Amino acid sequence: MNRTPAHGLETRTARGGRARRKVGVKDVAREAGVSLGTVSNVLNHPEVVAEATRKRVLDVIGSIGYVRAQGAQQVDGLASRVIAVLGLNGADPYFTALATGVEQAAGEAGLGVMVCTGAREGAEDGQHLALIAAHRIRGAVLVSGEGAVRAAAALRRHALPFVMADQYVLEPAACSVGIDDVAGGYAAVRHLLEQGHRSVVHVGGPCEFAPIRDRRTGARRAISRAGLASDSLHELSCPALTVGAGKDAGQRILGLADRPTAVFCADDLLALGVMQALYEAGLRVPDDIALVGYGDLDFAASAVVPLTTVRRPVVAMGRQAGRLLIEDTAHNAVHGHVHVVLQPELVVRRSTLAAPAR
Repeated sequence: MNRTPAHGLETRTARGGRARRKVGVKDVAREAGVSLGTVSNVLNHPEVVAEATRKRVLDVIGSIGYVRAQGAQQVDGLASRVIAVLGLNGADPYFTALATGVEQAAGEAGLGVMVCTGAREGAEDGQHLALIAAHRIRGAVLVSGEGAVRAAAALRRHALPFVMADQYVLEPAACSVGIDDVAGGYAAVRHLLEQGHRSVVHVGGPCEFAPIRDRRTGARRAISRAGLASDSLHELSCPALTVGAGKDAGQRILGLADRPTAVFCADDLLALGVMQALYEAGLRVPDDIALVGYGDLDFAASAVVPLTTVRRPVVAMGRQAGRLLIEDTAHNAVHGHVHVVLQPELVVRRSTLAAPAR
């Protein structure tokens, strides 16, 4: 995109195309049905504007593509001092760890971080982008997940630089950092097979998330390479990566006619739920059923039975994504897009260290 600052506005043109008409604060005010002063307050002093009015103005800013020009942003020196992290669930421990890594990278460069979470539809994306524009953000780390494709398209429309985190193939036109979850799923199930198990349940999550699909691919690969029939891996899907969904999956496992001796969960929270269901039914981990999680969350090592799991270097991923974004937005930076893949690590604990019960 080509940028031409003029009176605090920005003209964006497609390569080889003709410049679009500049979008200014008057356009925002007219579309939102408010005064110029109200638009100014939303951008500079949002706390003095009623919530409903502020939301209406931000919706308009997001929809018509108003972005302050780089020249205007640099008047107070804020344009290059803050980066954003965009994700869906701020309460998710993975997101928290990833944001921590981004903050570490930002701190090394003397920058601040704005965290935006919760956008589940296009209108909320627009609000986030409007806030990013209003606060003179340098660029964004976009966390893969629900709505990531839509958010990436919106960032491109606003000519805002971004790096994709936890996904290394979704957005080839941007730098990205991912984790080899195929290798992680493979390591988890291969470990169970090495312990003598020949019947494994895989408790998966929402398949629209590429990392979840990759873990299942790795699990299937381990079964295949061991020369076992494909039905040696029984698959149960869950609508979310939560303890409640895992407990429901555990109850379904208990209802299987030919109950397996091992379970591989696509997330530690699912594994914790499965463990609860097994214990409530009087079964022991690992003596009756061995259990592997994924992620190595803080509780994994301190669970009633310490959980064997696959450690994802999430903080390192966030730190790398932050560094790539900072490099990508540095003055006069010229480089191709970088796609980094980090390796997970199997962490063996008590939940898998007994012989199969049968």
